[in-house]
Amino acid sequence: MNEHSSGPQILDSVQHAPARQALLDVRHEVAKAVVGQDSTVTGLLIALLSQGHVLLEGVPGVAKTLLVRALSAALSLDTKRVQFTPDLMPGDVTGSLVYDSHTSEFSFREGPVFTNILLADEINRTPPKTQASLLEAMEERQVSVDGVSRPLPAPFLVAATQNPVEYEGTYPLPEAQLDRFLLKLTMPLPNRTDEMEVIRRHASGFNPRDLAAAGIRAVAGVQDLERARQAVATVAVEPEIIGYIVDLVRATRAAPSFQLGVSPRGATALLNTSRAWAWLSGRSFVTPDDVKALALPCLRHRVALRPEAQMDGVRVDDVLGSILASVPVPR
Repeated sequence: MNEHSSGPQILDSVQHAPARQALLDVRHEVAKAVVGQDSTVTGLLIALLSQGHVLLEGVPGVAKTLLVRALSAALSLDTKRVQFTPDLMPGDVTGSLVYDSHTSEFSFREGPVFTNILLADEINRTPPKTQASLLEAMEERQVSVDGVSRPLPAPFLVAATQNPVEYEGTYPLPEAQLDRFLLKLTMPLPNRTDEMEVIRRHASGFNPRDLAAAGIRAVAGVQDLERARQAVATVAVEPEIIGYIVDLVRATRAAPSFQLGVSPRGATALLNTSRAWAWLSGRSFVTPDDVKALALPCLRHRVALRPEAQMDGVRVDDVLGSILASVPVPR
């Protein structure tokens, strides 16, 4: 997702609002701590604008935790981290009732889910019961304990991480839960130039635990996000673009390599994220290039390969790429 890939169209005053510039400034702040992950930062911003959640996939050591902390600092948002383990209980995430011996009453103690950005680290290492405890929070933005619903702070985003190469002792997320994530973003290993910059910063005294020393400051906040969401809602979507999104989604259901295609929820997610990307790119309307830019991160976790395709080494992104190349683009 390159900010300049969608063309140099000029916008009206809504798209040039300070809120947009503030969110674009966030990427510059995060880059003070995290090298070479601009597309991932942009994806997280799109998720915040679309009120969705993100699945981050990358091997250990590519700065997933640091990125989320830096993003929260640049947006002046609260963040908490939960390390998912096989013995983690649902109440450890959502909170639970605690008996107070002084008052002889039970009171609710909030869990780490009561935050703006929750980093669910290695979510596939905890049993399905605990994984499912996040479902209500992600979908309804509330937690129900003992029949009482408690709203979560706004904004609220779950950034869940997975290790793509280590599956021993894990509990793969079921399709129904994967579908709750708006985007699946992959964080690759850095190229040589970026890795040299990472090492140079550490050699110069960079401390990933001290973001203030790295110079990261809050350049946007909740009000900027709210104004941005209102602006994104005004981005126009022509009927031809809607037809293009539907054709892409329906093509995944007919693809021979897939045993599970994208649901209508996935089509809605592609529409919403395309609008957010169009607004961030400086336009008041969605183009086919916007849809293409978000197709892989928005759809790759909503499909399932057939076993024979897996045995042949077929990759989901390759199949989706073929679909993008074959479905006619509206003019």
